[in-house]
Amino acid sequence: MTIDLEELYKDLHTNPELSFQEVRTAGIAAGHLENLGFAVHRSVGKTGVVGVLENGPGPVVMLRADMDALPVKESTGLDYASTAVGVDHDGKDVPVMHACGHDVHVTCLVGAVETLATHRNEWQGTLIAVFQPAEEWGGGAQTMVSDGLYDRVPTPDVVLGQHVAPFPAGWFGVRSGVTMASADSLNITLHGQGGHGSRPETTVDPVLMAAAATVRLQGIVSRELAASDSAVVTVGQIHSGTKNNIIPETATLGLSVRSFNNATRDKILGSIERIVQSEATASGAPKEPEFHYEEHFPLTVNDAPAADRIAAAFKAKFGHNQVIDPGPVSGSEDVGALATAAGAPLVFWFLGGADPALFQEWATTGRLPEDIPSNHSPYFAPVIRPTLAKGSEALVTAAREFLGSTGTS
Repeated sequence: MTIDLEELYKDLHTNPELSFQEVRTAGIAAGHLENLGFAVHRSVGKTGVVGVLENGPGPVVMLRADMDALPVKESTGLDYASTAVGVDHDGKDVPVMHACGHDVHVTCLVGAVETLATHRNEWQGTLIAVFQPAEEWGGGAQTMVSDGLYDRVPTPDVVLGQHVAPFPAGWFGVRSGVTMASADSLNITLHGQGGHGSRPETTVDPVLMAAAATVRLQGIVSRELAASDSAVVTVGQIHSGTKNNIIPETATLGLSVRSFNNATRDKILGSIERIVQSEATASGAPKEPEFHYEEHFPLTVNDAPAADRIAAAFKAKFGHNQVIDPGPVSGSEDVGALATAAGAPLVFWFLGGADPALFQEWATTGRLPEDIPSNHSPYFAPVIRPTLAKGSEALVTAAREFLGSTGTS
């Protein structure tokens, strides 16, 4: 049996599913695992799938791919572009697109496990393939752990995974230590006193309160953190009111916070609460603001010895110049929850998915174009060749670094 990875990828791309709704994708992954001889566990953490292939004594290696898509309307113009719609967790109808490349991740893992299963005479140990739900939600990995993942499958000795990124296909980004930022999402409700827009003196205006708080929040990174402490504070949403001549009762702010160490994170979150509470007091708010903390992504931290080992293996397989240290990335991931719960080292790397011709531009200028669509863009479209092949080979190469060798081929 040989899986047509391009056909699989196009099918997944055309049929994306939102977080914790990945029923079709999970069924496809489970079917492939069963055909390859894996013992399959379905519905782990709601929609997650885990396959276990025992192949004699030896290390236990976990390979992970995430499955969920985003509420984004696709604008790529591809002949296999998504036109799917779904219902989000708030009950709203939304467009759905694989705008972060999780269809690439699933396809590459399917390809990798087929290779490893077909050539099991060359290695020994236990291979675990995890198809994780709801990475975009921020809790899919922990939901699997809380649902008894490690009661159902062996505890891994190492957790491995990858994420497609907008640099040339054939490149890999591997970094030891802190690799991706932690992320916190919070919603803040500010309370005012409503009234007629013609008589603002009789009200406490939550719109003005929200605007003043938004401006002050921008000073946290620029004025409260050291230049060496990288962080991002974004006010992504402001909602208030129903009519131009009515001062509303409340206003809400939606914030996203990124940081690269826990001390900085704690300082930022404390500053946010201090600033918002102070603005409410300064405005004479009748009630304290309310802080609702939602998704939290932990820091993604690669084990240094294991990451160095993977980087060396990739250089030997793909070429020394094809493997780079991308530096800390301000995006976030929840794959670390799988490793933390197991007490196992993590290695999570980046897989290039853009036009390989960009190699030449990099070699000439030392830069890549700034207009390459990034993850979460409605124009994000990784090239199929050689991305899928390279991604599958990378997972196989990484797994073989830790699985025992039989000495045969």
